[in-house]
Amino acid sequence: QVQLVESGGGLVQPGGSLRLSCAASGIIFSMYTMGWYRQAPGKQRELVAAITSDGSRNYADSVKGRFTISREIAKNTVYLQMNSLKLEDTAVYYCNGNRRGWGGYWGQGTQVTVSS
Repeated sequence: QVQLVESGGGLVQPGGSLRLSCAASGIIFSMYTMGWYRQAPGKQRELVAAITSDGSRNYADSVKGRFTISREIAKNTVYLQMNSLKLEDTAVYYCNGNRRGWGGYWGQGTQVTVSS
């Protein structure tokens, strides 16, 4: 059974930092593209950052220079380091694992609230 379990969300002031973690089980982690998505109230879910099986990274323009995605293959875990957080970063953040031909999986989401 595949599970993606996010943690690390919370309430932070503008300019602050948070690190999200997503622990995966039931998949060959190193062969998956792992991504972080977010969905704010009334908006569509959007890709924030992704890291491919070969380690390539891509980011949404809105987070470039502020967020960093990384992974620890030995721990089957992907991280999202979020710095210089803005009010507009408030959303539920979801972890996603995807492998061509094998389908994709979602975590349950973790709330990130940026507020003064």
